[in-house]
Amino acid sequence: MKLSVLENAPNVFRFMLSDASFNSANAIRRIATNSVGSMAIDTVTFYENSTSIFDEYIAHRLGLVPILTPKGYGENDEVLFSMHADGPAIAYSKDLKSNEKDVKVANENIPIMKLADGQSLRIEAKAIMGTGTRSSKFQPGIVSYKANEKGDEFEFYVETFGQMPALEIITRTLGIISESLKEMYKELKK
Repeated sequence: MKLSVLENAPNVFRFMLSDASFNSANAIRRIATNSVGSMAIDTVTFYENSTSIFDEYIAHRLGLVPILTPKGYGENDEVLFSMHADGPAIAYSKDLKSNEKDVKVANENIPIMKLADGQSLRIEAKAIMGTGTRSSKFQPGIVSYKANEKGDEFEFYVETFGQMPALEIITRTLGIISESLKEMYKELKK
């Protein structure tokens, strides 16, 4: 297989995979979207919600806010976020304050909800590591490809949701594939 980079921007990574099969291309796509871990808000504790919006709806919106996921975090790690907003105001993702400096919201300008005069929202939220097989909120981005007529060359398009650079999604994907193959090789040698 040969790989040539077509575009390498923070949010988009495009590359051409040559001398490959549909099986290889599809494995890369599926592992990138389903097995690369990223952080997302998983549980929310509401201390005050005097808005007209249900707790569950707000918790769902918070779960979809992309969280920066630097290397070194594993499936047992948790990061706490807190938010306190009083109306009249719009609560944005930037109002989510993390207890760790490296793990924070990826985009500060996502509106969470509008609060009317006298309304308050005070919450604590826990972000955990997860993968797309558990929930789409853990998917770090979208990965697609198109094949040439012979089916031996694939142009990949990777777009991040913000948890990590687009290139990092593919780097972590290849690491997962490599580790899986090593484990299979060990098992075959037994």
